[in-house]
Amino acid sequence: MATYKDIKGFNIQTVSSDPPAPFLGEVWYNSGSNILKYFGVAEGWSTGGNLTTARSYLAGLGTQTAGLAVGGEGPSVFAATEEYNGTAWTNGGNLGTATRGLAAAGTQTAGLAFGGKPPVSNVTQEYNGSSWTNGGNLTTARTKLGGAGTLPAGLAFGGSTGAPSYTAKDETEEYNGSSWTNGGNMGTARYSFAGLGTQTAGLAAGGRVQGGGTTGVTEEYNGSSWTTGGTLGTARNSFAGCGTQTAAIVFAGNTDAGIQAATEQYNGTSWTTIQNINTGRFGLAGAGTQTAALAFGGGPTGGASNATEEFGTGPRTLTVGTD
Repeated sequence: MATYKDIKGFNIQTVSSDPPAPFLGEVWYNSGSNILKYFGVAEGWSTGGNLTTARSYLAGLGTQTAGLAVGGEGPSVFAATEEYNGTAWTNGGNLGTATRGLAAAGTQTAGLAFGGKPPVSNVTQEYNGSSWTNGGNLTTARTKLGGAGTLPAGLAFGGSTGAPSYTAKDETEEYNGSSWTNGGNMGTARYSFAGLGTQTAGLAAGGRVQGGGTTGVTEEYNGSSWTTGGTLGTARNSFAGCGTQTAAIVFAGNTDAGIQAATEQYNGTSWTTIQNINTGRFGLAGAGTQTAALAFGGGPTGGASNATEEFGTGPRTLTVGTD
């Protein structure tokens, strides 16, 4: 059998730390961690540019190269908006009202933000790439709700009334660019879940239900009613996701067992566990697609993060026998 030296012309190096700029296909043994590693092409998470303002319970929308981070807390409540260009975040126009626990939909130049607190709000705001203006109010004021769709075709669903009762909501509303109208109610009332998709093909996964328990139930919206889909592998709350009803990705969050780093992908029928996000956290936001996702903000208990991670396929350091 040919050895690595026979194939590559040199032996595997033993080093005390990973090389700073490995070449594609390079293999080395890290004596500090006692792990055999290589540099190859794989699907996974990599570090992006940090948010200017560390925050949690913010909203996210847009794409991996044109994302928007809106509102949040850290611990004060923010009106700040930040725009991502695929490398770095820069400040955009502030929300009219500082808000946390809000939802969002749309693109970086045609965004929609709605709900949140304090107090629990029905306010809707529209973004044109530089500033926010008021749109039509939600019929039902709520926080920690789900958002999907575009401007002018947004979808708001679930949420809660906030403290002290945290009554879980099942209401769905559809936006036409100026006002909201009621759609079909969710089968499972919930808040602090992942909402994504479009107005006629929405997806709700996980979250908290009445009484504070965590669910893994997934529901799919067809523009008029919700039906049950595949159950999450890891039931969780206060996590994020992006993509479509048939090609979704969710990541991080919280459970009774603690903060999660688990990432799962949905194919329209079932969820599959893939590589963990690098930094486990909850109260974060997401944007993008299943194959080009963006995760940002959130944090550990009692804190807020400015960390951004990008999901996709590209060159990265991998562990032999694991990746």
